[in-house]
Amino acid sequence: MKSIRIVSLASFVAANLLAGTASAQQMSTPAATPAEIEAVYTSSIEGRADDILKALNLTDAAKSNQVHDIIIRQYRLLRARDVVIDARLAAEGKDNSYTNRAPEVQAESKVLHDYFLSQLSALLTPEQVDTIKDKLTYNKVEVTYNAYCAIIPGLKDSAKAKIMDLLKAAREEAIDGGSAPEKSAIFQKYKNQINDYLNASGYDVAQAYKDWEAKQKTASKSGGTQAN
Repeated sequence: MKSIRIVSLASFVAANLLAGTASAQQMSTPAATPAEIEAVYTSSIEGRADDILKALNLTDAAKSNQVHDIIIRQYRLLRARDVVIDARLAAEGKDNSYTNRAPEVQAESKVLHDYFLSQLSALLTPEQVDTIKDKLTYNKVEVTYNAYCAIIPGLKDSAKAKIMDLLKAAREEAIDGGSAPEKSAIFQKYKNQINDYLNASGYDVAQAYKDWEAKQKTASKSGGTQAN
């Protein structure tokens, strides 16, 4: 019953958003109907869900359909959450920035976050759940980890482990982000922590980046392969 109430609230809030968005368009151009806007959004999240399911490569059709429905529901619930948060910030006269949204997102997301992961965990292995988390965050854990290893030579195993731990923590928070820029901002917060840790551990992150950038420019000018 609890999940049904949550979904109903999401549909109600989303419908109000659609109506407000349509009415706000300029009078000189035909306004998109709520149905048209909803169709575009549905097509977008269906495409994302399909991409995730391809990565999972599930052979059980029934399980695949269940996972699909869980992912789609989460997209819609986070969208409805954002409508509430944006309206609250507007009422308080605050800009709709990540700085202002961050505490609101954290406060409003725990129940949705925990329910989403519990539903997935009931159907999938931990590795498969991690695959979904990675797809929802544009594989930023792997990309960022590989970048640190390439840019900062001689990273100790302990440093690599710390980097991975913080990036996974970033991913855990970022799956609740309402947009790509917001997810990136969350990862940046954790990258700042990584940089502070590395600097305190004797690595010079800023200098390592300068050295790496210089190697890229040299390789580019010489027409060779980019340096790692």
